[in-house]
Amino acid sequence: MQATDRLRPIHGGNRQWAASLAGIAPESILDFSASINPLGPPKSAIAAIHAHLTELNHYPDPEYTLLRQALGNFHQLSPDWVLAGNGVAELLTWVGRDLSQLSATVLFTPAFTDYYRALKTFDCQVESYPLLSKDESFAINAELPKIANSHTKGILINNPHNPTGYLFSRDSILPYLEQFSLVVIDEAFMDFLTPEQQQSLIDLVPSHPNLVILRSLTKFYSLPALRLGYAIAHPERLQRWQAWRDPWCVNSLAAAAGIAVIEDVEFQQQTWTWLELAKSQLFTGLSQISGLNPLPNAANYLLVQTEIAGSLLQKQLLQSDHILIRDCLSFPELGDRYFRVAVRLENENERLIESLQRFALS
Repeated sequence: MQATDRLRPIHGGNRQWAASLAGIAPESILDFSASINPLGPPKSAIAAIHAHLTELNHYPDPEYTLLRQALGNFHQLSPDWVLAGNGVAELLTWVGRDLSQLSATVLFTPAFTDYYRALKTFDCQVESYPLLSKDESFAINAELPKIANSHTKGILINNPHNPTGYLFSRDSILPYLEQFSLVVIDEAFMDFLTPEQQQSLIDLVPSHPNLVILRSLTKFYSLPALRLGYAIAHPERLQRWQAWRDPWCVNSLAAAAGIAVIEDVEFQQQTWTWLELAKSQLFTGLSQISGLNPLPNAANYLLVQTEIAGSLLQKQLLQSDHILIRDCLSFPELGDRYFRVAVRLENENERLIESLQRFALS
């Protein structure tokens, strides 16, 4: 096994690994592997960061009062129902600890790799239910599964689903609120849908103590280096998580940026307008390439069936054109039959399409 295979990342966006593989500088890479909004960071975030640089000699507010108030206002909730985190990844750790108290945790597979990390940390028993149709054509099963003895179990769902981008309807998830002891919905990519399209269950949290919603502020607002996410759940649960974790998990600059972007209506509308056109362009372009089959979805990325091994395409694109796509080897159910690409700016999407066309013709 080559060193690059042993070090192959399980997440997108690892430019350092890709740069070492291609023998180029990380900044030379056009990154389609991480599903981050290419329009950002918003000017509002940059301005807020600059305005708070003078506060670097002070500790952050350990309660993140202003950030929680801003998020609470955005979702029309009391700030007591909001907990800011060092990205969704940190919050998943405390999800894992709560789920470990139950008999099992249900996952729909393929599942986001970090779920396994969080669940394994606390020795959770995992029950997997495939979204794939039996013939592996990747049609999503028409009905979500009925799960036996679910009252003693938890369920962890991301919506839209990663890596497929499939959007579960509110109605399809609602029965689980009555069936499971704990329902955790990771809505990290929900912001990319317009308010009319979203299928969020945030409004149901006050009436369901067993419901937890996770949201990211780094993907939609293009701030992954700041690490910022939040949980919406019953205050008693969030107080318990706060007691478990290290102090000052969110830095002051991230908190300031979060307050600014959540109110940036102009950037939000700009993103929805860009995504509708750019995603259509990318989907159409990939559909016209022999051997590729992009799957329709609701997210800002596309999962693509491929007749050429996804890891081979990744290596060839990186070395020849300095383009990084996301292979799917970390999803055992997908393997080398698929790759995933983020939707980027139109000229960047065209560059990817042209590169893939060359490989299809060679």
